[in-house]
Amino acid sequence: MDTSIRPRWLADRLQAALRALPAVVLMGARQTGKTTLAQSLSDRRAFLSLDDLGVLGQARADPEALLANRPLTLDEVQRAPELFLPLKRAIDRSRRRGDFLLTGSANLLLMAEVAESLAGRALYLELPPFCPAEWLERPHGLEPLDRLFEAKVDPSDWPRHAGDWQTWLLRGGFPPVLAAGSDAERNLWYAGYVQTYLERDLRRLSAVASLPDFQRLMALAANRAGRLLNQSELGRDVAMPQPTVHRHLNLLETGCLIARLAPYASNPATGLVKSRRLFWGDCGLAAWLAGIRSREDLSHRHDQGFWLEQTLFQSLQSWRALDPANRRLWYWRERSGQEVDFVLERKGSLVAIEVKASSQAGPSDAAGIQAFRASLRRPTRLRRGIVLYAGEPRVLAEEVLALPWGWLVPRTSWKGSE
Repeated sequence: MDTSIRPRWLADRLQAALRALPAVVLMGARQTGKTTLAQSLSDRRAFLSLDDLGVLGQARADPEALLANRPLTLDEVQRAPELFLPLKRAIDRSRRRGDFLLTGSANLLLMAEVAESLAGRALYLELPPFCPAEWLERPHGLEPLDRLFEAKVDPSDWPRHAGDWQTWLLRGGFPPVLAAGSDAERNLWYAGYVQTYLERDLRRLSAVASLPDFQRLMALAANRAGRLLNQSELGRDVAMPQPTVHRHLNLLETGCLIARLAPYASNPATGLVKSRRLFWGDCGLAAWLAGIRSREDLSHRHDQGFWLEQTLFQSLQSWRALDPANRRLWYWRERSGQEVDFVLERKGSLVAIEVKASSQAGPSDAAGIQAFRASLRRPTRLRRGIVLYAGEPRVLAEEVLALPWGWLVPRTSWKGSE
């Protein structure tokens, strides 16, 4: 097993935020590496975890004394959401940059129990699971995505790598799975992860009447990865009322396990589909929950296109998380059926991306992109359209390029060595 600690792309942004604001909140699913990243900072900070029952008790009984030791890192703060009001008072009494670094295995902005958002006092950062380029420590990371927003893009400059998205789908982005050496280790780890989430984290977030029912909902939701989310249909399949399904999906989102991708509203007056697309923060967890435990399991599926999109989403969410103030991620679909798989936005400019599993791409594959451009009130906002496929880079149509997705999911060994 590979036990080396990989550097995280978010480290520089985290350090910059601590130099600018009194508090920084680092959120993400359990096991993404938040604690490791927080403890790797070069500054001298006290470190306390609310998983320690003594620390948790002090946070609830005497928060002022707990917060007096600055600079301070508090781990797993979702366990004491009532701490945020005393934290606000502590910051307002003595406002110093970098005093508090909080980590949480939940999206604290979605927790009803968190009565104080620390607006103007804190920056919220998300640490997603590793994407392939970050795990492989590629020096240029996801810079090719940023180049898509430039005035000119030469297809011949696009990075070329033999792709293997199936392996990356199975491994996902949690460090223990990426370091594992076999399908058996992977499957055991995910089984333990789901059990721990259900029996520990979920019950801390909310009272759930039936854990088996919730796990069945997770499995059915995983089988809808990449698709439009219809909560009523999901409720029928899992034999749950729609309000219960809605509450359970909210819990999965609060726990940073799923993301519901919103449609891009190019013109609110048109007949846009308003449903969100369901993606999982970790493609490996989604695949495991959906019963995909090996490449053979995947080979029997008729929905591999959706799983390719789910795998590539792993990198797109990492791109977004590095600059959430200026980067956004959408999809686009009209009721007529025209659609674009992903719409990337950076500082008001757009890039439309269509994903294809095949090695062939033709002008018809750009139809959704052209329809999206026509729907925009200011078509010039769309820098270009991209068809990501398994072939060679080339110009497909005016302002539409066909580019290989292999560099996002490069062929590599299981342990992550190139």
